[in-house]
Amino acid sequence: MQKIVDGVYRFQDEIFPSHRILFGRLRSGQQPRTLLITCSDSHVVPSLVTQSDPGDLFVLRNAGNLVPHHGVDGTSDDRAAAATIEYAMEVLKVRNAIICGHSYCGAMQAVMRPSQLHRLPAMRRHLATLNIEYCLAELDRDGIEDPTQRLQAVVEENVLVQMANLATHPTVALAVKERRLAIHGWVYHFASGRVETYSPQHAAFIPITRTEGDLSASVKAAA
Repeated sequence: MQKIVDGVYRFQDEIFPSHRILFGRLRSGQQPRTLLITCSDSHVVPSLVTQSDPGDLFVLRNAGNLVPHHGVDGTSDDRAAAATIEYAMEVLKVRNAIICGHSYCGAMQAVMRPSQLHRLPAMRRHLATLNIEYCLAELDRDGIEDPTQRLQAVVEENVLVQMANLATHPTVALAVKERRLAIHGWVYHFASGRVETYSPQHAAFIPITRTEGDLSASVKAAA
């Protein structure tokens, strides 16, 4: 705890004064251009990875970077997440939505080995919303036996599933249809600092390029 308290003092004494103008502007409201949905894992620090300033990212975090599927009855299993997504689309009018998974994800390890959840009933219910059995069967058919490779494949598949879930939300679907929102799928490798993005053309995750920031190109690729 002392490290955190010391950090607060350093922020107040050293960091805040150098960003005083920025924080002053933020008093008038926020205008983030990107909704970032990522895992609660402490290895993942969105502002550090993207080198973003306060006000740049609207962040939604939970174990496994899951996005609730929007049901046909207009409801969602996770009202907090659904409300955050709705606010990002309807009020903030974000231009990009990023689903960011990461290497060695503990939540995905639990999906592969459910026995880890015997003392975590809330986590078990949370992960139950993710139907990953198909992916695991695919890995078996592909002959992926190495545990590290299997975990990475599940991490990647999970990002794709959550991208699809995000697109079921009416406000998201409308924004994509009107070509004012691009949905991106990322995997962050915290041990190397590498970030990979899903490429529909390659049907694979590839190293991120500067053109990933081009909205028109991203919308076209996602179509």
